Amino acid sequence: MINKQFIISRGNCHKLGATIEKNGVNFAFWSPYAQEVDLLLFDNVNDDSPYIVHLSSRVFKSTYYWHVFVHGIGAGQIYAFRVTKAVDNSDSVAIGKVLIDPYAKRILFPDQYDRFAIGDEKRIFRNSLKCAVVDIDDYDWGIDAFPNHSLENTIIYEMHVKGFTADKSSGLDDRIKGTYRGLIEKIPYLVELGITTVELMPIYQFDENDARPGMKNYWGYSPMGFFAPHDCFSSDKSIMGPLNEFRDMVKALHKNGIEVILDVVYNHTSEGDDNGPTYSFKGLDKNGYYIVKNGYHQNYSGCGNSLNANRPIVRRMIIESLEFWHQKMHVDGFRFDLASILTRDKNGVPMNDNSTLLTIDADYQLAEAKLIAEPWDAGGLYQLGAISGSKWREWNGQFRDDVRAFMRGDCGKVKQFILRLLGSPDIYNEHEVDPQKSINFVTCHDGFTLYDLVCYSEKHNFANGENNNDGNNSNYSANYGIEGPSEDKSLNKLRLRQAKNFMAITMLSYGTPMICMGDEVLRTQNGNNNAYCQDNEISYLKWKYTEAQENMLNYTRKIIELRRQGQLSPHGNDNYNNKLDNALKNAKIQWHGTKPFQPDWSDMSHSVGFLFRHKTADVYAYVYVNAFWEDLTIELPSVPGHLHRNWYQYLNTALPKGKEVSNFYMSRRFRAGDKIKVKNHSILMLVCPAT
Repeated sequence: MINKQFIISRGNCHKLGATIEKNGVNFAFWSPYAQEVDLLLFDNVNDDSPYIVHLSSRVFKSTYYWHVFVHGIGAGQIYAFRVTKAVDNSDSVAIGKVLIDPYAKRILFPDQYDRFAIGDEKRIFRNSLKCAVVDIDDYDWGIDAFPNHSLENTIIYEMHVKGFTADKSSGLDDRIKGTYRGLIEKIPYLVELGITTVELMPIYQFDENDARPGMKNYWGYSPMGFFAPHDCFSSDKSIMGPLNEFRDMVKALHKNGIEVILDVVYNHTSEGDDNGPTYSFKGLDKNGYYIVKNGYHQNYSGCGNSLNANRPIVRRMIIESLEFWHQKMHVDGFRFDLASILTRDKNGVPMNDNSTLLTIDADYQLAEAKLIAEPWDAGGLYQLGAISGSKWREWNGQFRDDVRAFMRGDCGKVKQFILRLLGSPDIYNEHEVDPQKSINFVTCHDGFTLYDLVCYSEKHNFANGENNNDGNNSNYSANYGIEGPSEDKSLNKLRLRQAKNFMAITMLSYGTPMICMGDEVLRTQNGNNNAYCQDNEISYLKWKYTEAQENMLNYTRKIIELRRQGQLSPHGNDNYNNKLDNALKNAKIQWHGTKPFQPDWSDMSHSVGFLFRHKTADVYAYVYVNAFWEDLTIELPSVPGHLHRNWYQYLNTALPKGKEVSNFYMSRRFRAGDKIKVKNHSILMLVCPAT
């Protein structure tokens, strides 16, 4: 491009990023401590001789913002920035680095990409990341509509775009395995499973090389930018390919009534710590974009740096990123990784009010978007139940831990188990918020899979190359006798029963249920509870099933169907209180033990029964949870107001495959006072019409 000439004018900073206008493209970005800047225009992603537009602060800078208009270019133009001189030798900018636009909608990797891009100028140009100008409105949405499921009717499926179809057993063409297009092909599976909402693990552009030697960054929790979709998930590698293929996927999911929630990472970037690479934010304004003390990055994310989310320019970027994905890409909502970092001020101190999270909650352009927070960070800040803003819902880590512990048979957990079942009133009423805020899950990407939870007592992460030192050690898991896979039929029956129990409890509990990709088919990671770097069969969903896996899949479909029909969860708890006694008293639920009206709340209790009237289904339901390691004989209570009515068996996780869920009018009948056996580690549910 050396011999090309362009007409350059001052432009404006009304809109950050690269904006296509009538006669060219306007470029604008934030860099208050840069005194001289270059706009680099490339012929292609591997070009080592860009056309260089030198920008002086006298003409092309308005206070903190740089801007320039280039006539005669448009969509497809490849570009980057470079700071050549700092104000007063400020350390907030990086001199000579090729820097991508923080607002780039398409990030490009050259063939010889180098995360650190050092050497002579030509090598730096050739090996550095670049951006492409895109016409974001060049897409036909047709009659796409947001499904807008209520939280009460939402079933969330946390999944990885690549891992969902990358395995050879998916049966897809190699060109679309592990892509947005591949996910489209498997939408019927999600529909049949009963999923209303997919929660996609990070799809913002990330660097797959951002990992230990010999490993790959699989999870993607290290964004390079906040507006560009990850190109490796696209089968179409053209400039607009990832953007359009992602939108094709969203449109196809919406057509089938499925919402799309993105797992977003606004707490750090892949530029790492003080020794990490510089490719964008660090080079334009390190001290503005990040929380920095005495020149050093503060690591509240556990990934080397922390975004300064409450600085106005960063807050603006986050808001505009969310609005972009919601309005232009039709995303239905967002799950915020380590959301608590977004409450920290420039010194890392938590803010009680006026944090970025509260601004997001009040943003009118996000009024219909679902907002979910992971209410903690890696710096010790834990805000479960205390995220500011009425729209926010939260991953309930206490639900995960207490349900796991009780079902494992731990002592002193029955009270906590009941509180989680009721929507965690001890957590949410304490902060005067809606208990519906709870996103209930037993497993997620971060930790054991559901099957590994019942097969391993310890993590087995040696494949990650960190000598098993990574990953959480507090898993509340159990192997029930043998670590890992076993040929013992009775042991495998117990493990399958426990997996079914966890799935049932997730659907029974008050709040919004979430399951993790593959738990419905007993996916295993061989005991690895931190598979962030395992871009291989350890992480991929398998599409050929054993008999037990087929059984679990069919069971999960039925349990989800019951939840969506409103026949499982004990709704009707109108008055929440953070004290257990008051919660139980105010709930429209009867509590029972092995004998009617004699629940055992002692620390040695490992079982509990509860009876409730489900208004939606107009039935009475009696559920008995036996987390004890021995079978229990229980005496059935009477149907309220109907002493001689029959109970019908509706759910029994101890029954053989295919018989766990029954058509209750055709199932086994019981009467009040009958004594029946509830198998160890199982759940029994009986129902009776209320009228």
